[in-house]
Amino acid sequence: MFYVYLIESLASSGQRYVGVTTDLKRRLQEHNDGKSSHTSKFKPWRLETYVAFSDRAKAESFERYLKSGSGHAFASKRLW
Repeated sequence: MFYVYLIESLASSGQRYVGVTTDLKRRLQEHNDGKSSHTSKFKPWRLETYVAFSDRAKAESFERYLKSGSGHAFASKRLW
């Protein structure tokens, strides 16, 4: 399975991140361990929402959508 996940910083209100992975627990731990340059300064993180896909291309496409302008609006209204 491929997971598109949305995480939110516990330390810095309003800091959010969208990513894709095949191992949610491991990836969240990596974010909280500071192994991602994009998220290390806002740790710790908590998992807010995830969506599972059986197809990698669909997961990556959904991740790109959530990072777009209309995707931000959709996520703010429906997923956060």
